[in-house]
Amino acid sequence: MFKENTMKAKLIPFFFKSGSEDEFNNQLNTLRNLLVEDAEILEPIILGSTIPDADAVIFPQLLGDAFKQIDYLKKIKLPFLIATSEFGTVNMWDWEIITYMKSEGIKIFSPYTINLTKKICRSLGLKREMKKTKFIVFQDNPGDGMQASIFKRFYWWEKECTDLIKKKFGIEIIKNSFKRLGEEAKKISDKEAQEVRKKWNLKSEDVTDDSINSAIKLYIAIKKKIEEDDCVRSAGINCLNESFYSDTTPCLAWNMLFKEKNIIWGCEADTLTMLTMYIIYNSLDVPVMMSNIYPFLMGQSAIKHEKITKFPDVLEPENHLLVVHCGYFGVIPEAFSEEWILRPKVLEIVGKNATAINARLPKGNVTLVKLHPKLNKLMVVEGKLEGYVQYPKSDCRNSAIIKIRNGYKLMNKFYSHHNCIMVGHKSIEIENLANVLDLKVDYL
Repeated sequence: MFKENTMKAKLIPFFFKSGSEDEFNNQLNTLRNLLVEDAEILEPIILGSTIPDADAVIFPQLLGDAFKQIDYLKKIKLPFLIATSEFGTVNMWDWEIITYMKSEGIKIFSPYTINLTKKICRSLGLKREMKKTKFIVFQDNPGDGMQASIFKRFYWWEKECTDLIKKKFGIEIIKNSFKRLGEEAKKISDKEAQEVRKKWNLKSEDVTDDSINSAIKLYIAIKKKIEEDDCVRSAGINCLNESFYSDTTPCLAWNMLFKEKNIIWGCEADTLTMLTMYIIYNSLDVPVMMSNIYPFLMGQSAIKHEKITKFPDVLEPENHLLVVHCGYFGVIPEAFSEEWILRPKVLEIVGKNATAINARLPKGNVTLVKLHPKLNKLMVVEGKLEGYVQYPKSDCRNSAIIKIRNGYKLMNKFYSHHNCIMVGHKSIEIENLANVLDLKVDYL
């Protein structure tokens, strides 16, 4: 949708000796054409041969021989992808074989739409890509700075979390000094910032030239650091808790870096949220962003924090969420937005030249999704973005209102105040993604 897929799955086709070679080759060529953007299909091998390096086995043809050769099939330590129809999907005639193989403990994907087939391939490619992926975070002493009573509580800064991400997915978290980054940004001249600005059609309102210069200088500094390692796929800054290291915020930089390099951003250097968005975007190819979730059931605790007088009047308030981060809905790239503009800062704790993005996703179906801190499951909550609400002179200038099925259950399920919001209802796609990554799905 938004970029060329560079994370193609490596698939090895299997051929049964008793099969029709012409039928097999015709289907194999069909699959290569259908999946050209999502998979690299290697040369086929006969069941029992040595398996080359691959992400999964693909079956262009299934035969009853599978029942007799189940012991050979069980020795294969790769998942099976069944794509036996001319449409790149499973044939209904294969359900008995699939059920039998599943009963023998074989992991099988049997997609019934070409969209699912492609998403499974993307997820398989992502799983391999993550083993050489790096995230970079800029922070010095997280938790000890501004609003320490809040920020000292967060798991994403713990060594245990960083080590678990590496162990589970292979992703390395690279830590750099935010203080040093801020100093490097301030050394950049206004002239250089202005030259960069000329190349961008930046939409802003009430933002001073000094503020835009500061935002672009931070973008230049982050970009320079990212380009030192071509394995970096996501970046985050402890931008609120250690805001004194910069006179601005990285919101504009995240928008620019996503547009240029598809870099996934991380507000407050939240690596769990960065990881969730990275996985969702690169496997499902859908718009996704992060924000703070305030269930109406939280009552005065949420109202006080956002400096508003009350939640908006809605039917079934117990099933509604107010979604806001740093004064607006959250950091959303222009590519995902139906409205987008850069505005002056809202929060008091950030630098004098800080800015924030005021943007909107389209109204309609959305899904809340977030990795569990133990990285063993995904929380999935389907809902509907009903509209937006504004509270002038508050910390909630333009926020989204999302309705879900059961707010009471959600209050007992929440993994974090940071949640990811993706456009559309994608439960089936998420289920296949989770299966690829060996995750359970925690539905609500």
